Amino acid sequence: MITPDAPDRQYSTRLRTAIVLTGSGTAGAYHAGVLRALHEAGVKIDLAAGRGVGAIGAFFAAVDGGVRLWEPNGLWRSSTAAGFYGWRLPLRIAGWTLVAAAVVFAVPTALLGVAVLVGLAGLLLTLIGLDAAASTLRTTFSGWVDALFAPTALPTTIPRLVLFVLVVGVATIVAAGIWSGIRARASRRTRQSWTWRFVGAPLSSSGLFGRTLAELWNLIRGAAPIAAPDARDLARRYVELLSENLGQPGFRELLVTVHDLDAKRDVVFALLGHAHRPRFFGRPGSAGSATRYLESFDLAGVSRDHAFDALAAALAIPVATAPHLATFSAESPWRGETHRLCDRSGALGRLLREVDAAGAEQVILVSASSPEGGPHELGTGRAELRGRTGEHLAAFEAAGLSDALEQFEGRFAGLFVVRPAHNPLGPLDFAGAYDERSDRRHPLSELVDRGYEDAYRQFIEPVVGAGGERMEVQGVNGSTAKKGRM
Repeated sequence: MITPDAPDRQYSTRLRTAIVLTGSGTAGAYHAGVLRALHEAGVKIDLAAGRGVGAIGAFFAAVDGGVRLWEPNGLWRSSTAAGFYGWRLPLRIAGWTLVAAAVVFAVPTALLGVAVLVGLAGLLLTLIGLDAAASTLRTTFSGWVDALFAPTALPTTIPRLVLFVLVVGVATIVAAGIWSGIRARASRRTRQSWTWRFVGAPLSSSGLFGRTLAELWNLIRGAAPIAAPDARDLARRYVELLSENLGQPGFRELLVTVHDLDAKRDVVFALLGHAHRPRFFGRPGSAGSATRYLESFDLAGVSRDHAFDALAAALAIPVATAPHLATFSAESPWRGETHRLCDRSGALGRLLREVDAAGAEQVILVSASSPEGGPHELGTGRAELRGRTGEHLAAFEAAGLSDALEQFEGRFAGLFVVRPAHNPLGPLDFAGAYDERSDRRHPLSELVDRGYEDAYRQFIEPVVGAGGERMEVQGVNGSTAKKGRM
């Protein structure tokens, strides 16, 4: 981590500053806390960049909407956050089908348990001298048992109910698989087995993506009671809002990187100011212009409809979720093709390279990955699918962060890192997780608070405050106040 102790790594408000948000899943909550601290401290940010779930923070920070990430009913503190990256519908149907079949099948076993309790109750009544009551209880219950276990009752009804539940469940899964296959085939022909078509990737990012679009629409429409448009129309309105307000207080340039599975290359979606746009997207005939033409998409140009394609792709975790299908316009480099886009956990280096190409002189890098482990720091491994997947993601991203910091050491005038000393939540622990070190359960909302505290402790107080420069802080009511050394 770069600290202000190095004389050539001082923070300056005069330099073009980028905030880079990297991570997957729950890391977005940590990003929200850091964004809140930077917002309160009035830290100048010119460019908001992100990969993975960091794209959400970048999209909101670009239009001065970060408050919708950290407020009590915001994206990362709401009760709906526990359902982000839920199981896909066919798997949920299969699970509930098995539960229903097990409940029906357990009815006879439950009756036997009740019979034992009735027998004990009758014995107790006999011991206290209530023989008549005990006899009545036994006789009544025996009549019920005889009726329920008659050859035409439970012995034939239970198997039929179990079979009916299983048939309904399988039929629903098949229908969902066929519908999913029809929708996918309408966008892109794919080679996949029937099993994968019905089951598919285990998790879905649609819950988080849908809630993000809803919050962005609430931000754009303000108090006007207007029905939400479709994703493409909303993307156009978002791009128009950002393009028209670039240069105004609170509005920043935007940059997001994702991976194109079909082209086998990372691609970048960006909306930059006029001063940096020509250099970033490349001039025709210049060195590397052909590569930039294929890999860079100008959201202020013909690619404006793909703003939320970039967001949806950034939230798509490889293998765990299905890739996002994006159909490029006929005017784009890919001539109307439909490509599969997703996140790449090791793409932080590429993101920093693009931030550098966008003219950033100093970078505030935010990651929810805790530092690499050492001896005697082993923990209990996760056995369930979500936990194990999260462990792999967290390990890959921590290693990618270490590599990127080493690669870009000295590239910027300042590279400041904000990260937690310990993060008990895995990337997919949206409902919280138990932490062995503190012997308690950590909710997702606590990660927002941790990001807020770390931003002050690791960057605002020791770096911004120690720099001795004065900042203009925009107040809520539009007034400005001078802040000196913190």
